[in-house]
Parts: sequence; C-alpha cells; structure tokens
Amino acid sequence: MYLQMLKSLNRLHPRAWDFIQLSRMDRPIGIYLLLWPTLTAVWIAGHGSPTVANVLIFALGVVLMRAAGCAINDFADRKVDGHVKRTADRPLASGRISGREALTLFALLVGASFLLVLCTNAPTVGLSFGAVALAFCYPFMKRYTHFPQVVLGAAYSWGIPMAFMAANETLPASAWWLYLANLLWTVGYDTYYAMVDRDDDLKIGVKSTAILFGAADRQIILGLQLASLVCLLLAGLAFGLGSGFHLGLLGAALCFAWEYRSTRARDRTSCFKAFLHNHWAGLLVFLGVVLDYAMR
Repeated sequence: MYLQMLKSLNRLHPRAWDFIQLSRMDRPIGIYLLLWPTLTAVWIAGHGSPTVANVLIFALGVVLMRAAGCAINDFADRKVDGHVKRTADRPLASGRISGREALTLFALLVGASFLLVLCTNAPTVGLSFGAVALAFCYPFMKRYTHFPQVVLGAAYSWGIPMAFMAANETLPASAWWLYLANLLWTVGYDTYYAMVDRDDDLKIGVKSTAILFGAADRQIILGLQLASLVCLLLAGLAFGLGSGFHLGLLGAALCFAWEYRSTRARDRTSCFKAFLHNHWAGLLVFLGVVLDYAMR
C-alpha cells in the first residue's frame, strides 16, 4: 500500500517516481535504521515522557535527512553507480535525473530539516550544522578511505546528542555511550551492506570496511555488534534503565546471532538480508526503553 501510494504521485508529475527513487522513499529501511536509535535517545532524554513536539520534530527530521543523504550520495556516485549491478538503474546513473537536480533536492530537504530544528532551541540549531556536514561528506569518503562506514555511523548517530540538547539544553556525558553504541552498530550493518557490492567495488576502486576486513568480515561485524551492546549496557546503567531495557538488548543480541549464522556463505542475498534484519535489532532496543519507562 505504501509503494502504491508513492507511485500514485506520478499522476501529479510524470517524473515524481524518479525523485522518489533518488531520495529512496520507496525503500524505507534506511529510515527505520536511523529512526529507532534517534527515538531511543528522544525517549531517554525525555525521561520516558518526551514532548509530542520533540517526537514529531525528530521523526520528520529523520525522514528528511535520510532522503537528503541519499540524494547527495547518488550525486557523489553518479559516475560509478552504472558499473555496479545493484545500482546501475538508479535515476542519476541512468540519466533520468541530472546532477543539478539532485543537488537542488538535497538543498531543499536540508532546508526543510533546518526549519524543523528552528522549532527547538539555539544549542540544538548549532549542533544541526554538524549533521549537515557529515551527511554531505560521507558519500565522498569511499574514494579516500576504507572507513566510509565510520563516517556514516557518525552521521546516523548525530540525532542522539541533538535529542538531548533539544529536551534539556544540555548534553550529559552518558549520552556519548549511546552515540558510540549506534556508531559501532552502524559500521557493522553497513559492512554487511558493503559486502553485497564488494566484487564490483574492487573492480572500480571504491573502498569500504567490507574490503578492508576481508575474510574476517563476519567476525569483525559480530565484534562491533557486541561492543555496541556493551556501550548500551553502560548507557543503561548511567540512565538507570532496568529489566525492560535489558530485555530489548537480549532481543538485539539474538538478531545479531541470526545474522552471523545466516551469512556463512557470504553471498549477496544473505548479506543483504542481514543488513535489512538490523531494523529489528534497533526496534527491539527502542521498545525495550519504552517498556522500561512504562513499567515504572
């Protein structure tokens, strides 16, 4: 139903579907992976009772900034996506959208996100510039370093300190445990994603942690995921979270174990499924936080 609704927008403009694909609105997995840790921070920062305004601001901000990130990513990759099997038909790579149009969409989405941030407070507005800088820089990192996934993790985690600043106009040191946990988790699941394209990336010279980790990829991903859980445990101790939160962490751990087992063959399909599966891990951690506060 969701995809049918998006495709119906073509009735309003014949090129609407091209821009929907550019912003990946037809593939909401990236929204989920960004949304759950952001809402987790919103809930903790609000002591289990966040304001409706903050929930809406950060939820809509996730959708807009993820779409902006996709637009600038495809602009950066417009000359290489055509050589990768999975991305050859993207709107920029296939010529259905121009580079200027992609940059315009990026600017419009960032502008809309900034209007949302203006509804918070001055310190949060100041932090928002870091989010834009990371979103813009990430797509170009794969040309120069094997760690573009780390930059993505930093970008995908930036909503966490912003959530605390929006709620309390202060940033407790313990919030950085949440930030680090999400960064490590993002590097892990995006390495699964990069494993899907590893053969093509090696041919065209694009770098990634999947290439850097080599034969130890799955073991390192599992190590990153476990380290993420440790950071979440430390954050839980700092914020006084209890059994509900720990139940969520257990669910996430089971998700990580399934992903490790299911990717033994390292084929494209299983690696992509493992990447998608991380949505459930993030959701379970968020639900654990909500449950923990609800039980009090």
